[in-house]
Amino acid sequence: MEKTNYKLVLSCPSGLSPSQVSVVFDPSYDRIAHPDIELENSISEIWDQRVQKNASLYNGKKFRYGGYTLCNRGGSQQDFHVCLHLGLTDYRTFVGTNLNPLWEKFLVPSEDDLMQCQHTSSPLGNGAILETSDKKIVVLQRSYNVGEFPGHVVFPGGHPEPEEVGAASHQMGERLTNSEHNNTKVLFHHCCQGVIALCFLFPILVLSCCKWTECNPLFIGISRRVLNVRPAAFFFIKCNIESKEIQRLYAGAQDGYESTQLYTVSLIELENMASKMPGCHQGGLALYKLMLEAMKNI
Repeated sequence: MEKTNYKLVLSCPSGLSPSQVSVVFDPSYDRIAHPDIELENSISEIWDQRVQKNASLYNGKKFRYGGYTLCNRGGSQQDFHVCLHLGLTDYRTFVGTNLNPLWEKFLVPSEDDLMQCQHTSSPLGNGAILETSDKKIVVLQRSYNVGEFPGHVVFPGGHPEPEEVGAASHQMGERLTNSEHNNTKVLFHHCCQGVIALCFLFPILVLSCCKWTECNPLFIGISRRVLNVRPAAFFFIKCNIESKEIQRLYAGAQDGYESTQLYTVSLIELENMASKMPGCHQGGLALYKLMLEAMKNI
């Protein structure tokens, strides 16, 4: 079996709509501190070192990936439902665990993913396979100024922000689990905003997202890169503008920090770029290809 730089944690090749995805936000999905005190102390040491080099670093809250449950109440695709389990973490802990040079020491020897990663921050990122009206896929080249995978090719994306849905703490975030609206907003709305903002950095497009997308994003799964066990949820979004127009918008609106170049490529070109992608985004490509295969069988 060919060794890959990612693991597909969850695959939904038929794509799930917002009504088929929900979230349980609970302290039981938070990170567990490592029993090795010295290793645990290295989290703050590494953060302090980073801040000394870059005073603009911000320790923002993040949603921590804590697993999922699946159910199918009927027999059709429409009856399929996934519930994601999310805890709370922050950027400081991510830097000090997943990005720690000793990150493997935070792992527990186990075949169970959640058990293996119980001591890591593991914030859930998101990415979108954005398909233009002329069947091209949008990817970005990351700036060399970013701290994680500088210069690599990635799908547009980011992180759902707990503060933006009133979940800066578990006490504040109780309604996240109980509210169907906020369940959907965490993943799907923030995916749309992140894709548009990171591609074009143009607020008006964020407000008019529905005008240029043909449908809601479809959730297609979660991949985790092997290197520092970073998870990311992926979505498929089909837009109704051509690749040349996306290139034009990007050229006129980028700020040059998060990314330095936008490409609109065919699937074959995308596969040739895969070696320049972080492992979790290679997994996103694999999820997209599984979706294409599933579409052929419809």
